[in-house]
Amino acid sequence: MTEARLKSGLWARGLMRLIETQGGSAMMIKRGDDDAGAVLVILVDRMARCAVLRDAAFGAGWERITMESHEALDTYLERQKRYDPDLWILEFTLDDITAPVESILPGRNG
Repeated sequence: MTEARLKSGLWARGLMRLIETQGGSAMMIKRGDDDAGAVLVILVDRMARCAVLRDAAFGAGWERITMESHEALDTYLERQKRYDPDLWILEFTLDDITAPVESILPGRNG
């Protein structure tokens, strides 16, 4: 039996709303498939640092990938879009991305 998962569109919009209620800014960069697309979260801060959060396999929470530069981020995102055309990409602007924001973000399984 498979575990129930939130639909991608609902989950993405919920993540955005949560970040906004915490004082951050959230923007949808790419809209994916409402039912089954994966969700990537780009984290940026006022110091021009960037990282990506992705939902780890098997419901293991969030996996953080620190990006060396915005060019590295662009390359990573292009590769992910080619791999998964249903992908959602969200961008969260925070005061400081070194703080573990993933600790307040729910996983897709709730």
